[in-house]
Amino acid sequence: MGLALGAVLVVAAGLGVVWWLTRPHTLPTIPHQQLATIQSAAKTCPQLSVPMLAAQLDAESHWNPHADSGQAQGIAQFYPSTWAEWGKDHTGDGKADVWNPADAIPAQGAYMCHLFKEVKGVPGDPTQLALAAYNAGPGAVLKAQGIPQIPETQNYVNRIEALIPKYTQTYAKQTSPSPSSPGN
Repeated sequence: MGLALGAVLVVAAGLGVVWWLTRPHTLPTIPHQQLATIQSAAKTCPQLSVPMLAAQLDAESHWNPHADSGQAQGIAQFYPSTWAEWGKDHTGDGKADVWNPADAIPAQGAYMCHLFKEVKGVPGDPTQLALAAYNAGPGAVLKAQGIPQIPETQNYVNRIEALIPKYTQTYAKQTSPSPSSPGN
């Protein structure tokens, strides 16, 4: 009896492992409350896209508007000095608030457009270079004449590059018209 029970448990555990490894992975989605803001920010310059900005926000803060690394703040993780230059009041409440996604996401878009211009003459993929500049600063990218040999920056760029196709897929689903119910 004990041997049979042990065999059943081993088979059940094996089936559980197979299910875990083969289950469909859920794709990341843009939070509904941020979608319109990201769509608007993506129109700031032609190099931006909704999936790229979404992937960047995911990598920066995992969509947490209260994220605070001790240095960088808010959903887009601005350093105070960068926010002082790029933060604007996009909500009309009289305050440029790094903690408010409706202010921070448009600032992220504007800053990214600026970074695309800053790294324009650097050899390499423009999106990767602008993302590296967002993470390490444009001076580091210009000095390295590419993505700096900083593991954090390299991982940051790679993480976003891996997320962009996932957000492209889910963004298409989020914005496609819902099929109407039968009989409507």
